[in-house]
Amino acid sequence: MLAIEQLKEIKALQQVVERYDSIDLKLNWDMLENRKEEEQTDFLSYDSGQLVGFLGLYSFGSKIEVCGMVHPDYRRKGIFGRLFQNSHPALEKARHILLNVPANSESGKLWLDSITCTYEESEYMMKWEGKELPDLDESICLRPSFKEDIEMKIKLDVVCFDFQAEEAKMYNDRLEKDGFQKEFFMIEVEDNTVGKIRIHHEKERSEIYGFAVLPEFQGKGYGGKALREAVRMEAQRGQSVYLEVQPENEKALSLYTSTGFIKESQQDYYLYSI
Repeated sequence: MLAIEQLKEIKALQQVVERYDSIDLKLNWDMLENRKEEEQTDFLSYDSGQLVGFLGLYSFGSKIEVCGMVHPDYRRKGIFGRLFQNSHPALEKARHILLNVPANSESGKLWLDSITCTYEESEYMMKWEGKELPDLDESICLRPSFKEDIEMKIKLDVVCFDFQAEEAKMYNDRLEKDGFQKEFFMIEVEDNTVGKIRIHHEKERSEIYGFAVLPEFQGKGYGGKALREAVRMEAQRGQSVYLEVQPENEKALSLYTSTGFIKESQQDYYLYSI
């Protein structure tokens, strides 16, 4: 569990690194601010009381993503390598370990060259830049998620995101325990629940995650209608709206582009084995 002062230090270091490297780091602040006291997921390095290095682990089922940073004045000193080694005991339980590096991070790519890993996938962060708000479509409904929806959310994670059933249950139970289920909306068409969408708020920024439609309801336009409704809900509140997509998912990428989203940054992921 991170103390408030530590969170402030991480945020300050992130701002220094992003400004210096002209990158966007994916530090998953919704997870950083809700760490469990018994879990060792964050590793910090100090010099004379100043935070100069940080590495965080982010668990999604049996997959763990790794992301971190080092102050520009303290690089090439082995700081990140030591943080990474210290994280290994916590990584041993993971079925997949993905190292997350911004696509244009030269220092990150140099560090990857020093270890054994293989490129796995990329992810675009896209921002809605539409000129007009989507119209209200009464043929689709985004309703708040309730506890009774847990089985449907587990099913969607299994059939749409390749979770194993037990992983999906653990993941959703953790979200429920941490209070994140209030961010979920169920997608309904004619009283049938056909999917889900998560909207996370961070000040004036709204991020869309976990957008999924059951396979038997795909190809009917429901995904596009749900996305436009989510954009309408958030944009009319004055929020900036973001989402993530893998570039090889051409169908989703086409949908997002046609809805008014443009690529803002790219994250690359590398598979690592202990």
